[in-house]
Order: sequence, then structure tokens, then C-alpha cells
Amino acid sequence: NKPGEDVKKLKGGVAGGSILKGILRLGDEIEVRPGIVAKKADGAVKCTPILSKLVSLYAEQNDLNYAVPGGLIGVGTKIDPTLTRADRLVGQVLGLRGKLPFVYTEVEISFYLLRRLLGVKTAEGGKAAKVQKLQKNEVLLVNIGSTSTGGKVIAMKQDLAKLQLMQPVCTQEGEKIALSRRVEKHWRLIGWGEIRRGQKIEQD
Repeated sequence: NKPGEDVKKLKGGVAGGSILKGILRLGDEIEVRPGIVAKKADGAVKCTPILSKLVSLYAEQNDLNYAVPGGLIGVGTKIDPTLTRADRLVGQVLGLRGKLPFVYTEVEISFYLLRRLLGVKTAEGGKAAKVQKLQKNEVLLVNIGSTSTGGKVIAMKQDLAKLQLMQPVCTQEGEKIALSRRVEKHWRLIGWGEIRRGQKIEQD
């Protein structure tokens, strides 16, 4: 929408990304999770999914009646543009109403650490520095799908760890994740993992 656009010509927000599974069709009732995230008076996190309707589908310059997995898709919705501007919903998941995975605030993962840091030079061209073990209360950068969020290590046991996520994430058990640690002012990949289970948030 351009500045000064006539009210009757205003369009809803457009989501861009790839379909992981299933089919989207024009007119489908959709939802976006986690949606609008807020904190209650007692400090608990509250998530309200954004409900809308699918009004258009684009692939490059082509209008589509339905879209299947593969390639990038633009999804036109009736979502208020205020919610979608400035990439506010980046990392959220769009799908058919009632069909999306749960939203988690804590996840338990089985993880694997790399032996050496990638892309970090050492003095005199020696071998790359070794990756240190995870520390309790350490904050890592966690990539789950297209979502990047901080994750605080709150418990550990051998190759299992429990992470408290800085923001709620819509994901599912079995999802692969990437772990990065801050080294010399840069985030460096230190390992990967898989979600085993987690603490779910009740959706409004």
C-alpha cells in the first residue's frame, strides 16, 4: 500500500515463503502462529493467533488458484498491514486454521556439537578453536525453520539440553534446529539438534 492510498483500495498483508507440506487454495481460512505475543500481569506469555482468509497467490509473475510445496510463493491475505509491515511476522508459520503445530516456550533437544569452530581464524594459521561444551545459563542463538531466537540453557544431561526460548516458536517434535554461540562479537555455528519435546502454550 502506498502512502495516501484510497481506503477502498487498501490491500491486506502479503506473506512470502515456501510451502513445506499440503496445498493452499484461494479462499482458504488461514491462521498465523504464534501470532500476537503479549505478557500477562503474572509474567506468563500469551499468544493470540492471527486469523484471516487467503485472497491471492503469486509465484514470480503468475497468479495461482492453488499452490503446492516447492519454490517461493507470495500469499495475499486480509491481515491488517500494520501487523505485517517492517517484517514484524518474520519466522511465523502460516497454515490452514486449526492445522498448525503447537507453540513452544521451552524445548528439550538432543544435540551434537561440532569439533571445531567454523570461520574463526587462530593465531599463526593454526587449527580452528575447539567448540566448548554447553554451559548452564548460557544464551545461544537458536534457528528453528525460518525463526531465529535466543535460547537460554536451563538444564543439561550428556547430549540432552533444555532451552528456554526468548520468544515463542511454532514448531513440532522432530524438527531440526541449528545452535550458534557468540564468539568475538559474531554468532558462530557450534552444532545442531532435534526437538524431542517441549512446553506448549495454550492458544487463545
